[in-house]
Amino acid sequence: MHEYLKDFKDLIIWQKGMIIAEKCFFLTQKFPKEELYGMIQQIRRASSSIPANISEGYGRRSPGDYKRFLNIAQGSVNELQTFLILATRVHLCTEKEVELILENLKEETRMISSLINKLS
Repeated sequence: MHEYLKDFKDLIIWQKGMIIAEKCFFLTQKFPKEELYGMIQQIRRASSSIPANISEGYGRRSPGDYKRFLNIAQGSVNELQTFLILATRVHLCTEKEVELILENLKEETRMISSLINKLS
């Protein structure tokens, strides 16, 4: 299925997902410690789920399985967008601090949709 790629780490979509997860990790380091088991955990879990599901789907043997994991990754993108918007609304961070992450998530959505369409 992926003759030209050695492994999932060669996928641009996975690499961008990792960048999003890294940015979210650093963003949440600034959150109050009482949010450790609240928003910090939710944002980190949702952001890391994006590249994790892309890599897991890549390792599956069928396009149908791969698409299923890409759809899960897209769900995590939507979930993360919601948490980031909420974090700004409750003043855990500023809109400016999440602006670039939200732009990256839009790009990730386009890439996920495109790959799902190619696998169909």
